[in-house]
Amino acid sequence: MATTVDARGLSCPQPVIMTLDAIKKGKDKEIIVFVDTDTSKENVTRAAESQGCRVKDVSPEKEGYRITITKD
Repeated sequence: MATTVDARGLSCPQPVIMTLDAIKKGKDKEIIVFVDTDTSKENVTRAAESQGCRVKDVSPEKEGYRITITKD
């Protein structure tokens, strides 16, 4: 099972904070983050990698992006 973070409609740094919180507190190895701006996509991706996680996939969605992150 994966943890889902829906940060669409939120401005930075909120998507990053929500993602980092899910990484630190989440028990699931996979986290799926939904964002709706290029800036949020880049910041969330960078923040996840800085925590030692791997960005498995970034897919365009109808309303933004779906970012799949895996914790090692």
